[in-house]
Amino acid sequence: MMERIMYLLASNSFFKILLLAVTLDTMLGVLRAMKEHKFNSCVGIDGAIRKAAMLLSVCLFMAVDIIVNINMLSFVADKYVQMLGIHKLGICEFFCLLYILYEAVSVLKNMTLCGLPVPPKLKRWVQKFLEDMTEELPEEAIDHTEEIRES
Repeated sequence: MMERIMYLLASNSFFKILLLAVTLDTMLGVLRAMKEHKFNSCVGIDGAIRKAAMLLSVCLFMAVDIIVNINMLSFVADKYVQMLGIHKLGICEFFCLLYILYEAVSVLKNMTLCGLPVPPKLKRWVQKFLEDMTEELPEEAIDHTEEIRES
């Protein structure tokens, strides 16, 4: 069964995108920590545990998909299914999508806080999100956010 799970994950586009997002987020997180001179092993270990648990849960969801064989595409209109070009959306793929979205927000956050180029509309959204939901927005970004709002 483990070989089948590994084969299915290796051929799963959602899983590949998730691995790419996790890798990119990790690299940007390390760059951000280096830029801010806040390299903290406890924070790094917590992040690594969270990412490992995320990937492990995807493996477990693939096992559940093999046993239960759920396809949630029946809830989506046929024209959208054909447009997307996917044939199955099981529990594994569904959680991969959720995790990809989570990682994408984290990538955008790290890009914004590292000062990397982010499209202005996305940058404003990320800065607003950081203001409202976290305490991670540095003071100079808050001043810059106010300048962006005024223009």
